[in-house]
Amino acid sequence: MGLMDKLLGGNQARTADDYVELNIDDVAGTSAEASMQVHVAEVGGQAAAIDIKDAVYDGDVVIADITRLRTKDKTVEHIVDELRQVAKEVDGDIVRKGDDQIIITPTGVRIGREKLGR
Repeated sequence: MGLMDKLLGGNQARTADDYVELNIDDVAGTSAEASMQVHVAEVGGQAAAIDIKDAVYDGDVVIADITRLRTKDKTVEHIVDELRQVAKEVDGDIVRKGDDQIIITPTGVRIGREKLGR
């Protein structure tokens, strides 16, 4: 896997070990309280969908990895439909990035449909 595949998502599932905690204290001028968080979730079943819905209702963005679900399974369709309904209820947004990720946003946050840097 090349560097660009790692940066842009590739087709491999991610784990918590794939992320490196950066010390926010090293960044100048970051003393303000955050009004929104970005969560990364791994969806293996219906229970994860509940946590995702709660986060979006709380005003946070969720990037959900759905690679553990089989793409033709009815569970995927059901979870995606539920998350689509949540995005609609909160006037947020939802997109599916390939077969492996869903991004859900809360009220007032829209997802650009075009890649940057073209």
